[in-house]
Amino acid sequence: MRTNKIKLILIPFFILGIFSGSCQKNPDEIKIDTGNNKESSKIQFKKQGEVYFQDSAKKLIKKIDVEIAETDETRHLGLMYRENMQEDQGMLFIFPVEEYQSFYMKNTIMPLDIMFVNSKKQIVKIHKNTTPYSEKSLPSFNPAVYVVEVNAGFSDKFGIKEGSYIDWRRN
Repeated sequence: MRTNKIKLILIPFFILGIFSGSCQKNPDEIKIDTGNNKESSKIQFKKQGEVYFQDSAKKLIKKIDVEIAETDETRHLGLMYRENMQEDQGMLFIFPVEEYQSFYMKNTIMPLDIMFVNSKKQIVKIHKNTTPYSEKSLPSFNPAVYVVEVNAGFSDKFGIKEGSYIDWRRN
């Protein structure tokens, strides 16, 4: 009987260890390839696609170049440790299923506008001018399959709001 209790206690810790270990990255373990075979603390932007912001009538508002984050590792790293980004650059996160999402700004130096987008490519939530380094949860409040991160103030400057649309393509 005692071994059953031990098994029940150990199983949650084992499962917790699997999930916490795979979702956390120590900044010292991150190696950044800048193309010159030297490690660097600066992460260089690499265009992998484009995102097109559209109004509710799907008329083009603004186009940006994006890096695409579609693996667990790239989605977790996101724009962490980036020192700056051009106005016409951002990151597109692609998730395997549409569901409620939540982001935070841990290890993120720049304030951002974070836009959650559903499977119809409609923006369902925008968190504007997020606080660098904050671990406060920034939830989607509605199911989302895409998230677009851009410099803080971008959505106000170009009139992008909840209800606007995006489209995107890979390079």
